[in-house]
Amino acid sequence: MLYTRRALLGGLTTALMAQDAPRNPNYHVIDPHVHVWRHDPRFPFAAGAHVPDRDAAPETLLELMKANGVERTVIIQVIHYRYDNRYLGSVLKQYPRYFKGVARVDPLDPASPDHLSRLVEEDGFKGVRLSPGADAAGDWIDGPLMLPLWKRCAGLKVPMTILAPITRMPAVGRLIDQCPDLMLVIDHMADCPVDQPRELEKLIALKRHARTFVKVSHAWSLSKQKYPWLDAQELVKRLHSAFGPQRLMWATDWPIIENSGAKYAQALTLARDDMTFLNDEDKRWMLSKTISRVWPFEGVPA
Repeated sequence: MLYTRRALLGGLTTALMAQDAPRNPNYHVIDPHVHVWRHDPRFPFAAGAHVPDRDAAPETLLELMKANGVERTVIIQVIHYRYDNRYLGSVLKQYPRYFKGVARVDPLDPASPDHLSRLVEEDGFKGVRLSPGADAAGDWIDGPLMLPLWKRCAGLKVPMTILAPITRMPAVGRLIDQCPDLMLVIDHMADCPVDQPRELEKLIALKRHARTFVKVSHAWSLSKQKYPWLDAQELVKRLHSAFGPQRLMWATDWPIIENSGAKYAQALTLARDDMTFLNDEDKRWMLSKTISRVWPFEGVPA
């Protein structure tokens, strides 16, 4: 049988794609932290937002997921829209099989508990994110509006995710002590500086609350070294010892990871291949089962 040049090239392409295909572990890999945005007049950015010229489109994200064997993703409302969650809501409706969403609400608005109820019950969001900064502008985390919002989140049975520096962990602990039924997720290891390792104890103290989880992400941002960011891995080792893999989860923080020159794929290979202190069961939890406990996806076993 004679083969055309096109057939031969097609066969070669198929072989190369198979050779370069991502390793597929015997569990469903889920990414619990990305952002999306699009320059679209229907969904204006917040006043004063510093938005990159490029889009972070869900279609680009889906391509990255497919190329790296990531099956589902949790999208966190990006700060560019602040508390207007409509764009993310539209993405969730367009791709319900692949994405779940975490909204933002205004921590200084007394009506935020009701706004959160609407976002969860009517728009299908699966949690809320708060981000108190380290300076005085973030002192609202100790203010009177917090406890009603946290209790509403607990009542809605969705997780509270916190982006905050390590110095805010005691305040977070005081709140979670009053909301024992709330599921809490701390983003990015509380961005603990690698050169201040004692500070990590402020995050480790939260292990007393059995429903607190930690994203062991931002190794690329915290590290002062090249990939595989061994100095930041030391933080992960301590968190693994304190919380166990059942309460830790990897994440890419795409596309923010690209700001440092790192790639989406490196966030995955770091946890899957290059954290040599993790065994296969650890990875099963941190790349899949822990995330499924917090954000169950249809068709993905918890």
